[in-house]
Amino acid sequence: MSPPSTTPLRRVLIVEDEPKLAAVVSDYLKAAAFETRIVGDGRHVVDAVKADKPDLVLLDLMLPGRDGLDVCRALRAFSDVPIVMMTAKVEEIDRLIGLELGADDYICKPFSPREVVARVKAILRRSQRSDTAAAEAQSSDAGLVINEERYTASFNDQLLDLTPVEFRLLKTLAAAPGRVFSRDQLLDNLYTDHRVVTDRTVDSHIKNLRRKLDAASPEQELIRSIYGVGYKLEL
Repeated sequence: MSPPSTTPLRRVLIVEDEPKLAAVVSDYLKAAAFETRIVGDGRHVVDAVKADKPDLVLLDLMLPGRDGLDVCRALRAFSDVPIVMMTAKVEEIDRLIGLELGADDYICKPFSPREVVARVKAILRRSQRSDTAAAEAQSSDAGLVINEERYTASFNDQLLDLTPVEFRLLKTLAAAPGRVFSRDQLLDNLYTDHRVVTDRTVDSHIKNLRRKLDAASPEQELIRSIYGVGYKLEL
């Protein structure tokens, strides 16, 4: 008989105020070898994430105490944990608002619990690939240092005040200096449900990231636009 696996189970925090639905999703995730915790009140989510450090958060949009969008905003103030919003509100404006606040994906109710499990696995695989690529680009001779554990980045010893999305964007570009990334490729590393995010979203984040890098190195243009293609980081 082979020895039991010592690989720790991935943890999913389920934020859902419908007990039956939360229990069903939890059962399916446990059957797929995930650990789960259920929180039914929006006011308790931040403390749960800080205490448990889950690998992913399934976040209902309509919650008692504190709505999902506000919770997402609060989580993104200190954590880059993947967030999947669960909602019956399918209007595009709600989807855009959620993604702009830092959600990684959306799943609309009613949904199949199997679909939730598949989506969770896909996002965690993508997150792991992104982390691996970024780990290879922790620092460079040109003065860029990315610290994933502390979730900080600095250039020329000057700390960059980045949002979570800007941090992921810089991390992606820094994984391959000189490589031209298309907007779609950048979106794939920023959001999972890239179909509801426009090219202008990437351009807006690039603009903000450029401004912060320029403040640390006014004489050097680090992010260059390649007309009709995308962006690259030059170090």
